[in-house]
Amino acid sequence: MKKYNFISSTIIISGFLALVSCNGVQKSDAETKGGEVLPDNIVELRADQIKLANIETGQIEMRSLSGTLKVSGLVAAAPQNFATICMPMGGFIKSTSLMPGNPVIKGQTLAIIENQEFVDIQENYLEVKSKFEYAEAEYKRHIELYKDDVYSQMNVQQVTAEYKSLSTQLKALEQKLKLIGIIPANLHDENINSSVAIVSPISGYIKTVNVNIGKSVSPSDILFEIINSDKLFLELTLFEKDADKVSPGQKIRFFINNETEQHEAVIYQTGKSISTDKSFKVYASVTSVCRNVIPGMYVNAVIEASSNQVTSLPSNAVVTFDDKDYIFVFEKNKEEGGKPFTEYRMIEVHKGVADGGFIEVVLPEGLNYKTVKVVVKGAYNLLSAKKNAGEMSC
Repeated sequence: MKKYNFISSTIIISGFLALVSCNGVQKSDAETKGGEVLPDNIVELRADQIKLANIETGQIEMRSLSGTLKVSGLVAAAPQNFATICMPMGGFIKSTSLMPGNPVIKGQTLAIIENQEFVDIQENYLEVKSKFEYAEAEYKRHIELYKDDVYSQMNVQQVTAEYKSLSTQLKALEQKLKLIGIIPANLHDENINSSVAIVSPISGYIKTVNVNIGKSVSPSDILFEIINSDKLFLELTLFEKDADKVSPGQKIRFFINNETEQHEAVIYQTGKSISTDKSFKVYASVTSVCRNVIPGMYVNAVIEASSNQVTSLPSNAVVTFDDKDYIFVFEKNKEEGGKPFTEYRMIEVHKGVADGGFIEVVLPEGLNYKTVKVVVKGAYNLLSAKKNAGEMSC
């Protein structure tokens, strides 16, 4: 049955093209005798040709179309949700009990690291702190005595210089202690320690563990990587031609690998530059709870285009010729040699989103969509008539 339908359609189209070609030859003869010359954008058909081509006209409609755009990309974690743990002064790993995949909370101890320099910094801090306390008291005493003309200005300047110098040293040592994880206010003579705890700056799960007991690590070594998967985003790759189809706020449906479970996201930012391969990036926040989605996963996504009232036609009403899109509109009815003819005009348009068998058409300026009659069925037959008229003989 399918083979029969195909053969029937081929016969009908071939017959239609033969009729058109005959008409084209007759028109050429008329032209040589001073008859009408048709413009390049006009196709003229007789009533029998129109019937054979199954041509029907209709109106351009305002429809709410929400097209979709299929893209791909990766799952990623926001910079504030991804932590790389290093030790600014290095040392030897004294203990650790974590494995990749273990959950951690902010402030949890990841490992204990040991270094003799930790002792030196604490010792220096306590010494400078003691000297600073004495210098501060002397500074205040000299200021009071200077007011009573007991000490000279030179003595006050010497004490002030010593006080400020020790204050600077103390603040610098406080920052070093904080850098290795020691709180200066809690440090005193009885709790100097050669070991400090490496703690997690965020909550999440361990992605990478690069330590073991006894390992020597330097300041540049990455000891742990931690990811918080509560706030993930998608990094999607789109082509330049689709730049006008996406904007912040659009919804996205995405799938991981070949899974059927659907996840949701919302675009929060679009790329502001085009790369050398004519693509750009779109970023979307994951809004649904996705327990099986982790950073680095490949995703297939569908972007839902915004739904607007646009001028639209059935998809078959728009034809493509020489990489441009056209529609055919009814121009006029007329008679030649006692025979009725109908003219159709070919008009270039631009296609937009497609949805449910309809497509958005951007019309040329000045064309009134309310009054124009468009060929909604048989448009490709008209295109064939335009391309083949005069190329075949009767």
